[in-house]
Amino acid sequence: MAKGDVKKVVLAYSGGLDTSVIVPWLRENYGCEIICFCADVGQAEELDGLEAKAIASGASKCVIADLRDEFVHDYIFPTMQAGAVYERKYLLGTSFARPLIAKHMVALALAEGADAVAHGATGKGNDQVRFELTVMALAPQLKIIAPWREWSIKSRQDALDYAAEYNVPVTATAEKIYSRDRNLWHLSHEGGILEDPWNEPEEPMFELTVAPEAAPNEPAYLTVAFAQGLPVAVDGHRLAPVPLLEQLNAIGARHGIGRIDLVENRLVGMKSHGVYETPGGTILYAAYRELESIVLDKDTLRAKDRIALDYADLVYNGRWFTPLRAHFDAFVQSTQQRMDGEVRIKLYKGNVIVVGRRSPHSLYREDLATFGEDAVYNQRDAEGFIRLYGLSMKVEALLQKPEARSQKPE
Repeated sequence: MAKGDVKKVVLAYSGGLDTSVIVPWLRENYGCEIICFCADVGQAEELDGLEAKAIASGASKCVIADLRDEFVHDYIFPTMQAGAVYERKYLLGTSFARPLIAKHMVALALAEGADAVAHGATGKGNDQVRFELTVMALAPQLKIIAPWREWSIKSRQDALDYAAEYNVPVTATAEKIYSRDRNLWHLSHEGGILEDPWNEPEEPMFELTVAPEAAPNEPAYLTVAFAQGLPVAVDGHRLAPVPLLEQLNAIGARHGIGRIDLVENRLVGMKSHGVYETPGGTILYAAYRELESIVLDKDTLRAKDRIALDYADLVYNGRWFTPLRAHFDAFVQSTQQRMDGEVRIKLYKGNVIVVGRRSPHSLYREDLATFGEDAVYNQRDAEGFIRLYGLSMKVEALLQKPEARSQKPE
């Protein structure tokens, strides 16, 4: 589809500098109508005045959709239940928000009869892949416009100059240090002094969590309850998904929970250094894993751990809307039927310490595990088990030791 054939575009719009200048750029270069789409995934005050800003930038209208419930229930919780963690640390806060945003951007484009969609992701990052793979999976007939791969804007100052030339209202300045992404799950930081991975992040950079050393000197205790693998209550109070996560975010942030400093491998082939704040998510992952430890049998838990690595790659790489993710979810959900119970947590100066766990479906048997006298387990049974379990090792040793070759294994 040539530029002149594009009549209407739906733009994934945040109101930041990049997407603000994309609006007049699209009008200048494509001569099309622009509809801005903003997904509310928990970025809070960043939504204030967004519609007016979009219209002032040249959009015909701006649609803001509250997707917080869907985000938590259909994206965050399934990823948590899968145990997915990217490269040992990253809880995928930006990664699983992008397919949700793109899904609704596509739905709006189809409803409005648009020819194309556009996004403000750069050509260096992962988000371009996440947006575009979602569009390809859900509406391959739509043209995808990625201005960062087309325009002559190369720096933040270039974008500010462009905004000034076209009277685009922006609050950004050339002094902005960090690139951030915020939603209900996390806040990410990139750029600035973080571009040198030897540098320790500056304390003023953090916006959600207090420094662990500045956290309260007394620990906080809380209990998270789960029903079929879904968190449903905190300290006995039942909460819907969004307020539950908001409460865990608040208490976790006060105690310095969830700071992650990570050098990660981007999909496009380069390494990048980022810092993430995920207070509530860190608590949930710890609690959920602990409940798994007493409810799931060993083989099922190991199978889930193997899937978790691939699930994390799949989410990070933008392949949410694929048959494989659906198959993974089907397996994971089949393991959740008995994931009921409570986990007690102690929060202290950046640490999440599990101090208790219980479930009506617990496989832990005190009468089997006890070091005291018991009438359930016959310890003499262990002798035959060990002989069979170690038989292959014994045969190998007999072959390797000449003096023992004449012996027969017992």
